[in-house]
Amino acid sequence: MTLKELAEALGAELRGGGSEEVLGVTGLGSVPSGFVSYAEDARRLAQAEGTPALAVITHQGLSSQSKPLLLTDNPRLTFARALALLHPAPSPMEAGVHPTAQLGREVSLGEGVAIGPFVVIGDGVEIGARAQVYALVWIGAGAVVGSDSLLYPNVTLYPQVHLGSRVTVHAGSVIGSPGFGYVWDGQQHVWIPHVGTVIVEDDVEIGANVCIDRGTTGATFIGKGTKIDNLVQVAHNVVIGRNCLIAGQVGLSGSVTLEDGVVLAGQAGVADHVTMREGAIGAAGADIIREIPAGQVVIGRPARPIKQQMRIDAAAAQLPELVQEVRRLRKRVAELEKRAGGE
Repeated sequence: MTLKELAEALGAELRGGGSEEVLGVTGLGSVPSGFVSYAEDARRLAQAEGTPALAVITHQGLSSQSKPLLLTDNPRLTFARALALLHPAPSPMEAGVHPTAQLGREVSLGEGVAIGPFVVIGDGVEIGARAQVYALVWIGAGAVVGSDSLLYPNVTLYPQVHLGSRVTVHAGSVIGSPGFGYVWDGQQHVWIPHVGTVIVEDDVEIGANVCIDRGTTGATFIGKGTKIDNLVQVAHNVVIGRNCLIAGQVGLSGSVTLEDGVVLAGQAGVADHVTMREGAIGAAGADIIREIPAGQVVIGRPARPIKQQMRIDAAAAQLPELVQEVRRLRKRVAELEKRAGGE
């Protein structure tokens, strides 16, 4: 499409250019000729001006003498929409059941469902319309997969797991496995049976190699619109609210509660039975061992409010000098005491 057509499709204000052909959209790292890039601020716009970019998606109020601009209030969101428009997802699987798939008794398949090679589906499973189940997926008895959901290869859904509509589960993830629960009987660790389930609401995305344990007796719950990155551990009876963001290698211990809009950056960990209130943020590597109030940002091990932790870090950086100072003061005090004793 032309630059003008792209701007109209994105609802952006075009300043400069119009009839040039757009070949694609890309970030600032390496911009081929004919591609549209994006810049979130004036500094990045200046960087984009030094590339072969055909045009730049950027903020309202910025200007350029050398590049056409697509002006918008949210360049990153517009960039995401441009990527979806110009680099569409691969075509969906063809509807139908592959001859190598194995289906149990009383399986319900909605209209347009696609079941790939070597999929195994247990008794009483329900799969909603237009869902796509790729090769080597295993779905246990009584599980439910909502309409327009997508299960990539080697996903495992244990029995009775419930996925809502438009849920995406990436390759290798396991949902509904028993939790890590044991009790000591005086001689050995005795396993506690986990007879609960996992409930995943609509529009959730679960990354690759994520493990989500079923509840001990109730349900592990993931709210609508939440996005989970790769290699995340969600233990039994965790409750995750709506529109949360959980980055790679996060670990949630048993019975953790994340209210709506909570964000956890990479390798953060939350101790068992801890609650993070609405909109709270755990920065990368944070060890969260107590309740976090709504909207608070925490960091560190153990996690503290970010300003407090920054003061601690600044003080820690001065420790070598402070140690030397203490040694000098101790030596001076010893000399004074010796002198006073001699007198």
